[in-house]
Amino acid sequence: RVVLGPHVGGRVLEYARHGENALWLDRAQDGVTLAPGQPSPGVLFPSAGRCDIGPEMIAPPHPELWLGPWRAEIAGPSRARLISVPSPTMGVQLTREFTLAPQGSHLTFTQSMHNVSHRVTRWCHWARTFCRGHGICVVPLTPELSRFPRQYVQYVPGAMIGMRPEDPAVRVRDGFLEVFDTPAHPKLGLDTYAGWLAYLMPNDLLLIKRFATDPERVYNEATGLTLALWYYRDVVCELEPIGPMEILAPGETASFTEEWWLLPYPFPAQRDALDLARLARVAEEALAG
Repeated sequence: RVVLGPHVGGRVLEYARHGENALWLDRAQDGVTLAPGQPSPGVLFPSAGRCDIGPEMIAPPHPELWLGPWRAEIAGPSRARLISVPSPTMGVQLTREFTLAPQGSHLTFTQSMHNVSHRVTRWCHWARTFCRGHGICVVPLTPELSRFPRQYVQYVPGAMIGMRPEDPAVRVRDGFLEVFDTPAHPKLGLDTYAGWLAYLMPNDLLLIKRFATDPERVYNEATGLTLALWYYRDVVCELEPIGPMEILAPGETASFTEEWWLLPYPFPAQRDALDLARLARVAEEALAG
């Protein structure tokens, strides 16, 4: 969460308050930082609007990017910047920029990865946003480009990835993947190149994310994912757009941008009866505006 302060305008503070209704926040984490030379203070993951770099299964530990100190700056009207400490294991330093549009709820978030090491790095951007749980996630699919028999995979116990998942809370309908209840296993992976998703929360808030994809590039997650979803019971849903592999020589930088919209939208009386066509129209209107 970034608080820009009242001098930037009351609308930013109002947006932050609405954001707290959409994002999952663990207040026990407020003010927790990693002390140099000390073990992790027991916080498994920062909550709310976090981000990361990967790939998940091969990236070395980098607690300083999770819990280390970040320098905050006001970058201009309705703009804020966060700058990490360098990560010795990853060889990179991260910068995050947040820009709120003059009107509406359009927020642009860009994470830049700068190689500060003396070696070539091969990491990917991994956006990870904790939203309030037990919502409905809708993702447009690109079946002509998918490598998966059912257009998604499901991570199952035993470090296995199910290529033909069957989960009563997940279905493909009318060109979308729809997760309308809590899955039996929390993590799902997709290789869609549609470049957006929508997450509808039980408190009648719709979060839309847009992000760039490129079928000509290498995605170096274990199964070449462009997007992952993680449902922790009915508490949290994590929305995880994933960028392609960025091969950076020393001194080079690569960036990944997400755009967010937060809109009012009624939660359906029946979870499995969401009007997908209507929701898609609302999302496409926001994306076009």
